[in-house]
Amino acid sequence: MEIRPILSTLSRHKTAAALIVLEIALSCAIICNALFIVSQRLETLNLASGMDDAQLIEIALSGIGQQTDADARSAEDLLSLRAVPGVEHVAIVNQLPFQNGSWNTSVSLSAEQEVPTLNATQYMVGEGTLATMGLKLIAGRDFNADEFKSSDVLNKVEDINGLSSAIILSQATADKLFPEGGAVGKTLYMANIPLTIVGVVDTLLRPNEQNNNRSYSLIFPIRMNFANGGRYLIRVTDPARRAEVLKQALAALDKNDPNRLVQRKRTFEESRADYFANDRDMIGLLLMVCALLLLVTALGIVGLASFWVQQRTKQIGIRRALGATRGQILRYFQTENFLLASIGIALGMLLAYGLNQLLMTHYELPRLPLIYLPVGAVVLWLLGQIAVFGPARRAASVPPAIATRSA
Repeated sequence: MEIRPILSTLSRHKTAAALIVLEIALSCAIICNALFIVSQRLETLNLASGMDDAQLIEIALSGIGQQTDADARSAEDLLSLRAVPGVEHVAIVNQLPFQNGSWNTSVSLSAEQEVPTLNATQYMVGEGTLATMGLKLIAGRDFNADEFKSSDVLNKVEDINGLSSAIILSQATADKLFPEGGAVGKTLYMANIPLTIVGVVDTLLRPNEQNNNRSYSLIFPIRMNFANGGRYLIRVTDPARRAEVLKQALAALDKNDPNRLVQRKRTFEESRADYFANDRDMIGLLLMVCALLLLVTALGIVGLASFWVQQRTKQIGIRRALGATRGQILRYFQTENFLLASIGIALGMLLAYGLNQLLMTHYELPRLPLIYLPVGAVVLWLLGQIAVFGPARRAASVPPAIATRSA
């Protein structure tokens, strides 16, 4: 296809050509970064908690007034919940993945270390929690019965021996602390409190993201109670019966003590969906923005091409009279659009990189992978060819006789 005549024609329509190039460039820059953000959010939505999400129900209660028998009442609740038909395991924990707020602590490899090695979340759990959550133990063992302590120890910060504990780590935490492996049997320090590692689970995410990390977790054998932040976690035998089991579980708890308030009563999947509601809204918004940008760009290309066809009708007729085929006229406008799109895409890639740098600086977004640039380019090239096809076909349909008509 002759490029020089096309460039010559475009040079006589600099403003219109520049506007289309700028429109394509802005669309390329925004779409590349928007699709990258969408992919990041989709990865977040699909994060594996490490638990059997579909089989879990959580119930959180609060007492009215001061609770003097909270530990005993929680033990009674656990027995009642285990007796509910359809319940496989029950445990009490202080927190779960995908919630706002978390219990955290810093740990070190030695008691004398001034700067901690890492900050991790603290899961305080009672007996049977690993089985209830469905955590996969990949090294070491579960807690022994004599290693569990009452949450009263948390109020005795001066008692180092009382706070000294066995702990279980997530694999990510173990890899960070002991990259050479062999975490089981080693000792960590929470300030000057020794913590002996007895096991490692494959995955247990923290409740929320902190310092761009969701994976650093510590599990302590400390029994919470319903009044000091503990929540009941129920593992059902059949996910289809979760609503039925939840109703019966609430009835059993109410029978034990009707003078309590139910703060949370939902499946874990519902909690997860609620936690990621903003991410889903952002994905929808960004996809809508991308669709609108593509639509506006396509309409701009169609409008400009239609205008140029109208302006060049007689020239097209002369070319047809001189022997140009419909296919050659069609390819002329498609090539013209391809050149404009290519210039706009090249400029758009530079703008995409600059926009990504801005997002990295102000919103801690990762660097834009280069793969998004050619993907954006292909999308815009295809869009341009599809958008220009209609006007190009109308141009190819101009009869040779139009050249003989007077202006």
